[in-house]
Amino acid sequence: MSWQAWATVAIIVGAMALFASEKVRIDLVALLVLATLVVLHIVTPEEALSGFSNEATVTVAAMFALSLGIERSGALEPLTRLLMRIRKPWLMTLAMMLAIAPLGAFVKNIALVATFLPLALRVCQRTGTSPARVLMPMAYAAQMGGVCTLIGTSSNLLADSLAQKHGLPPFGVFEFTKMGALLAVAGMAYLMLIGRRLLPKHIDAALPEGGEVGKYVTELVVGEDSPLLGTRIADAQLGDKYGVYPLELLRGERRMWSPREQQLALGDVLLVRGDWEKIEDFQRRARLRNAPEQHYAREDDHPRVLAELMVAPGSPAEGRRLAELGLDWRYRATVLAVHRRGQVLRDKLSNIDLTVGDVLLALVDEGGMPKLRTDDAFIVLSERDDARGSMRKAWVAAAIMAAVVIASGLHWLPIPIAALCGATAMALTGCFGRKDIYEGMDWKIIILLGAILPLGLAIEKTGLSTVVVQGAMGLVGNHGPLAALLMVYLLTALLTELMGHNPSVVLMVSIAVTVAHAAHADPRPFVVAVAFAAATSFATPVGYPTNTMVYYAGGYRFTDFMKVGIPLIALFCALSMWLIPQLWPFHP
Repeated sequence: MSWQAWATVAIIVGAMALFASEKVRIDLVALLVLATLVVLHIVTPEEALSGFSNEATVTVAAMFALSLGIERSGALEPLTRLLMRIRKPWLMTLAMMLAIAPLGAFVKNIALVATFLPLALRVCQRTGTSPARVLMPMAYAAQMGGVCTLIGTSSNLLADSLAQKHGLPPFGVFEFTKMGALLAVAGMAYLMLIGRRLLPKHIDAALPEGGEVGKYVTELVVGEDSPLLGTRIADAQLGDKYGVYPLELLRGERRMWSPREQQLALGDVLLVRGDWEKIEDFQRRARLRNAPEQHYAREDDHPRVLAELMVAPGSPAEGRRLAELGLDWRYRATVLAVHRRGQVLRDKLSNIDLTVGDVLLALVDEGGMPKLRTDDAFIVLSERDDARGSMRKAWVAAAIMAAVVIASGLHWLPIPIAALCGATAMALTGCFGRKDIYEGMDWKIIILLGAILPLGLAIEKTGLSTVVVQGAMGLVGNHGPLAALLMVYLLTALLTELMGHNPSVVLMVSIAVTVAHAAHADPRPFVVAVAFAAATSFATPVGYPTNTMVYYAGGYRFTDFMKVGIPLIALFCALSMWLIPQLWPFHP
């Protein structure tokens, strides 16, 4: 191999390590890959920028806008109200999957799960069921639905775009539907009959009676009228009397050593942990003040709502501190406490760097809740019920989405043009606000797509794809195109679990096409295998964003995804090996 090929291998290995570690944002990893390819003269500057004008990148951006219009117009509200009537957990699981899978074919999966997640949590709380019994099947159903159409997930669009660059004819909007629907039915049957038996029955993260997600950490200030003034923390026996546990004692800017032996003084800040109801009871009986609420006290008498907000995957709040988010002036919200799964926080709330899955307990002005619900940085887990949008806008958004699907499905317009026209129509009809389109756009995914696409070009230019295929075909031997198809599917599935679905598509489409030529078969079934394997990532909580969302909210362990997801991947793989050659023959 040439030095450029070896350099490309090193870049791929480094990118995989960074993607898997999650220590660097995915868009930054992609930009790092792009910059390295240009600096080493593996791709030209024109080739490096070609990903940002690629049809897949433009279409994904437009589909994000369409999905945003569906979500924020309230088009899903009638369905959520209907699902709220269900009382039995197993029926809720089935109903969620049946509702989400068809919607996932047209609406962004993350938006779907974010919409239905609070509903699922409320039903679980009402029925005394662990959220772990419902949330994972819900996330899987979103992926099953997304693969049913060309526009259902970004990896499908990406696979189609890359396949066209290899001279293959474009896939139709509904060309994946037959196979996707059969896999979805089989997958839901597996989850209801077998998968539910593998899910944890009792889990620490299940919602307690009061509705809080877990034990919160908050700051309480000792005032002059507190009976704890002058007493030692150890003597106060907070755990025995109140069910609240002191973590730290902060005096001014100092963190006191051996806080249990310290006498409480006026103005001391106690960092305590416990269920929110017990913290409130302790605060009332000990006549303490909540430090954040005192700091941001309002002089008006506007009604306020106590809301639980989870930091969403890909949120701009990730890695930032509360003061940097501007919640107080954007939504007139005061964060009272923070809960982090599997970790006891020991810093002042203002010093905590937020991470995905953190749950904030916030006091929010009632008028700020509608805008907060539309902020993609957070998922509102619980709050006072309120109507979302008008039915007129909901019908308009649904009609525009249907028009986009029909126009692209009947080939009246190319998919990117139809999606852009639909996004413009939604903006003009007020399905989302003027700034919503920019605030709600998942820029990380768009940057990822634009920056990672030239890596596929580098794999071809350096001859790396040919070397990989020669080695792979040596392993497959003379067992025919079906064995080669199985190898492509399994390799794509493995890469997806390690580095995410879009980068794995970029790496595998070129390899899949070359494998097909080496096996003397039509490349289209091999591209389909890449698309389906990449869009159905079930074995880890990091392979797909919807998995990450329910991982934190459901309190799962990493191994829970492996127990349920690996057999499901095996089922999908076996069915795909049967269905793909029938629907896309090796020798048409």
